[in-house]
Amino acid sequence: MSMDVSAAFEHHRQFLWAVSYRLCGSAADADDIVQETFLRALARPPADRERDWRPWLTRVAVNLGRDLLRRRRRRGGYEGAWLPSPIEAEPPAHEPADESGNPAARYDRLESVSFAFLLALEALTPPQRAALLLRDVFDYSAKETARALGVTEANARTTHLRARRALAVYDQRRRPLTAKRQQAEREALERFLAGVAAGDVAAVEAMLAEQVRAVSDAAGEYHTHRVPVTGRTKVAALFIALARGLDDLRRVEIRVFNGQPGLLAERRARPGFAPRWVTLSEVDDEGRIVRIYTVLASRKLTSVTGDAHSESRPLR
Repeated sequence: MSMDVSAAFEHHRQFLWAVSYRLCGSAADADDIVQETFLRALARPPADRERDWRPWLTRVAVNLGRDLLRRRRRRGGYEGAWLPSPIEAEPPAHEPADESGNPAARYDRLESVSFAFLLALEALTPPQRAALLLRDVFDYSAKETARALGVTEANARTTHLRARRALAVYDQRRRPLTAKRQQAEREALERFLAGVAAGDVAAVEAMLAEQVRAVSDAAGEYHTHRVPVTGRTKVAALFIALARGLDDLRRVEIRVFNGQPGLLAERRARPGFAPRWVTLSEVDDEGRIVRIYTVLASRKLTSVTGDAHSESRPLR
């Protein structure tokens, strides 16, 4: 029987990881959820093992993810700002945008791992988050979503509707990750980093929107600014000051994280300072940077490989 379970689980592992990561925003937590789902499948498999395993496995993984989110919110006390885990991935083919411009249209697989989307999901309750992901990202019907959540179909529809309403602000401002936008973000990031490295305040400020916001997440593990820094002058000063203390860098690379260009940097180990970090940015329609996210917490970087040529984790 264990061989049958293993075969079924391997067939659906990638899908389960994709759901779990979007549900909790953490690669390490997604790994844990997938592993626990497998253990439960071994211990208490579904009664009818001739049917498709995906609905049963999805329900287990979604329940584990919702429980994890509830525990995380009950604990509270997170030190500093919370950011998702960056994941390395080759961007898949871009799915066609909704021609009517309807903000209620489904989110494609690429947009749904962007930092902007994952941060917007933090406004939802765990059931709302699960319902929206299943319905609007993974194309589940209301009936399939109800089964995965263990609720009635009417309840699933109501939960999904409330989730969409809670994301209204995001939907109004959303900017899907098109190839054009990815290229613009890469060019902006490269110019920004060049200006920071040169200590050119004017060049750095020119790359930043007036109300740019810089957020970092070290989870209390390393030194960093725990409160977001807002404003062109303050953000430029922050990064130029930080760059002056980085005379021991071992690696600086631009890679693709969460479908967006990002910086991976590594330095010699020093007490209290992160040995590596990932920085991503978002740009506006004029190509100016409006958000800068820096992730330093070691548990948040478990999905980031040290080898630039290592195989990327797929988004689909």
